[in-house]
Amino acid sequence: QVQLAEFGGGLVQAGGSLRLFCAASGRTFTTNAMGWFRQAPGKEREFVAAIRWSGHNTYYSDSVTGRFTISGDNTKNMVFLQMNGLKPEDTAVYYCAAALGYYSGNYHANEDRYALWGQGTQVTVSS
Repeated sequence: QVQLAEFGGGLVQAGGSLRLFCAASGRTFTTNAMGWFRQAPGKEREFVAAIRWSGHNTYYSDSVTGRFTISGDNTKNMVFLQMNGLKPEDTAVYYCAAALGYYSGNYHANEDRYALWGQGTQVTVSS
């Protein structure tokens, strides 16, 4: 059964904004971190943003720093991604993911550490 699901994708013009959100379903679980990844056609899946609940530390890829903001509520296993100043190169399927175990170090951008994944939501930025 799907335990994470993303919503909020769509078509937007360059310079516009979208707000994605991800919510859990099914069995109750705890997460150490939640994050967003994206994959464009013919491209590798890449890290976008993550939040570690301890201290609510946030992390971003260089390509989205200053434009995207991740936030959430760990008690609800919910995470948002505010996307401003969208560019055509942001076009991709965006996936929400949750890291369930405890990991030391900078694991937030390592997709292998995320055990749960949503189905993805399409974001298309027109030029």
